[in-house]
Parts: sequence; structure tokens; C-alpha cells
Amino acid sequence: MFKKVGYRLIIGLSIMLLLLSACAGATKDSSAENEESTEQKTEAVSAENADENDDKNLIEPHKDLNQEPVPLEMERDGTDVYVKMTTQITDIEIEPENTYKAWTFNGEAPGPLIVIEEGDTLHIELDNMDPAIPHSIDLHAVHTNPEVGFADVEPNEKGAFSFPTSSPGVFMYHCATDPVLSHIANGMHGVIIVKPKDGFPTDDEVDQEYVVVQNEWYKYNDFDDMTNGVPSQVVFSTKALHEGQPNTNGTTTAVKDSPLEAKAGEKVRLYINNVGPNEVSSFHVIGTIMEDVYMDGNPVNHVEGMQTVMLPASGGAVVEFTLKEPGEYPFVTHQFNHATKGAVGIIKVTE
Repeated sequence: MFKKVGYRLIIGLSIMLLLLSACAGATKDSSAENEESTEQKTEAVSAENADENDDKNLIEPHKDLNQEPVPLEMERDGTDVYVKMTTQITDIEIEPENTYKAWTFNGEAPGPLIVIEEGDTLHIELDNMDPAIPHSIDLHAVHTNPEVGFADVEPNEKGAFSFPTSSPGVFMYHCATDPVLSHIANGMHGVIIVKPKDGFPTDDEVDQEYVVVQNEWYKYNDFDDMTNGVPSQVVFSTKALHEGQPNTNGTTTAVKDSPLEAKAGEKVRLYINNVGPNEVSSFHVIGTIMEDVYMDGNPVNHVEGMQTVMLPASGGAVVEFTLKEPGEYPFVTHQFNHATKGAVGIIKVTE
């Protein structure tokens, strides 16, 4: 009798355990499905909120504004250089399917390259085509009272400014209108090169030269993210120093799709600038050593044999190196979290 009861009890308990196990599995699957569903809903809400934030941060007169890029106008009369620039709102695809309604100089971000010579006087006419907010231009290469030289130009107005230049280098320029961070991070940055009157000691050795710029992008016109967040993209661009060279915006693919070119054994010179606005750059060319480096692009700041060149926000340099074998040589910021976000370019070397 005892054996029969025990056997039936064991069978009953086994069935019960199987049922409980099945229920637990079903509950687990259901929980996983619910969790996945919740995650999908959260992502959808986040995306919706991001769109709302973009709309919230979009200045109303900019909403349907996409001004065509305006070519830089530049003329020389002796040591006087006359430059006409615009400030404007232009759509830029900073990565595939991600268009940023950038605040720009001349419809480019970074803005157009300005090249002058040591001792020139620079005369700038700034045409503010932005219908909503004032803009200005702060050039790190010049000497001026900033209240006058970097003064705001009101919407749909023009301003004229003159600056003497006496120091060679690779300098940043940017909008200096408050809040400065918003203007720079939204795209208002660029590079001005002041060539040394006596050149560089290595001029006769250089075969190819290019301009490379690093910048960051944040959530659209989001001052809190620009101040406290991390960049969504860190990117390179190249600006045409010589006729026929690529001239790109700062995007995640720009200097991969339009690689710089050299031949094996040639010495390459890069004028580089990190326009930030917030992060430093650890500039490095994979597969070579920078034989000659001129910090801030000034011949007196000459160092040799550098593996990596540290550029603070706004910092520049001239770097020179020889690529000895054919192949594709990437250049990066060696802060690889930023390289992963897009800061990779290519130098294509042929026989």
C-alpha cells in the first residue's frame, strides 16, 4: 500500500514540476518579448524625442532655409588682401542620411580656406545672409581689438574689417558671437594659413602638400549637449590648397571617399588644424613617422621624429613625412573613440 501511494505521489509531483517548468519558460519567453517590445518602444520614443528636440532647437526662420554655397572671393593688391565672405545657413550631410542644417561661412563647414603671407594686411567684407541672428569672424592669425575687429554683423547686413598679420602659422578662424560655442559647434569654423615670408627650411624637399581639418558635431543646436555631452561625430575634411585638389566638408566619409594622393618616396606636407570646438586631437599617420613638424605652423617651432602630434582645440601644425611604399595610409586621431566616430582619412600612395 505504501509503495503504491509513494509511486503515485512521485508521478503526481513530476507532472506538477513539468507544468511549473513549462509555465516558468512561458513566463520567461513572455518577459523577454515584453522586454524586447519595451526596448523597441523606448528606442522609438527616443527617436521621436530626438526629432522633437531637433525641432525645438531649430530657429524658426532657419526651418526651410538652405542657402547655396557662395564661392570665396579673394584679391591681392600688393600686401593688401581683400576677401569677401558670407555667413549663411546650409544643409550638410555629415554622415549618410544625417543632414545637419549648419551655420556656415560661405556654405562650407569647415569654412573656405584663406591663404595669405606674413606681413599682409587682410581686409574682410562679411555679408551676413542669416535672416535670424548676428554673426562675426574671429581670426587667430591677426592683431586687433576684438570689440571692433570681431564685432557682430546683424542679419542681412554687411561688415568691413581690416587686420595686420605678422606671425606665420596655421590658424583657426570662427564666429565669435555669443554664445560662441553654439556658433562654432553648429559649423562656423575654418582655417587661415599665413605663409612665412622666408618659407620653411624643408620647402625644397616637399613634393605634395594638403590641408586637413578636424572638427566635431553634436546634437543639433543643443547647447547642453555641446557643453556637457560628447560629440556624435568627430570628422576630417580637406580644403583645396592647390587647383584640382578635393575640397570637402567635415563628414565621416569625406577624406576616405576623396583620398589624398602621393607617389612612393615622395615627401608629403600636411597643414593641419583642430577646430574643435571642445576635444583635443592626437594626430597620427599610420605607417610612417613625421620627420619634420612645425607646431602652430611657425618655422621657429621645429621638432623632428614625431609619432603623434597633439593639437589642442584651435591648435595647428605643419607635419611632413615620407611614404616609402605603395598602399593606402590612414591618418587618424589616436584617441580611438574619436577615430571610431569618423576621424579617419586616407592617403593613397602609388608607384
